[in-house]
Amino acid sequence: MRCDDILDKVYGYSGEGEMPFMLQLRIRFHLFFCPQCAQEIERFELARESLKKDFFYAAPGLEEAVMARIAGEAGEGDPVRDNPGGISTRAWSLTGILIFISLASSFLGLNFAEVAAAGGISFLLPIGITIGVVITCYGAFFIGSHLKEFSERFGLH
Repeated sequence: MRCDDILDKVYGYSGEGEMPFMLQLRIRFHLFFCPQCAQEIERFELARESLKKDFFYAAPGLEEAVMARIAGEAGEGDPVRDNPGGISTRAWSLTGILIFISLASSFLGLNFAEVAAAGGISFLLPIGITIGVVITCYGAFFIGSHLKEFSERFGLH
């Protein structure tokens, strides 16, 4: 048998049960003369044995905490607001103002008037569309990420 056939047979019988005795003899005979296959099958057996054991140990109490969050029984408040690593509304607002100012001030460059006059509407239309798309996407992400806060603030329960 060729090396590929031997490895296919070993991989094929790895989870199905007992390999026939004659096939075991043929594989052992091949492994006696082929160190590459012997090394590959040894690695496969080690990996299979390590996966049979608990490779990742369960964290104590993690299942209860996750299920409590899913069921809404956690008495710790809103996880989005209580997350200290989250982005605050102030940071979102300041970033939005900075984006708006940078987009608006990009037209105050030294050569913008000359380029706009030379390009005409074919230059100004893509710039206007780009600015509109950037501001619209930013506003959509801002509102979408603070939807619960806005609904509470404006009484839209």
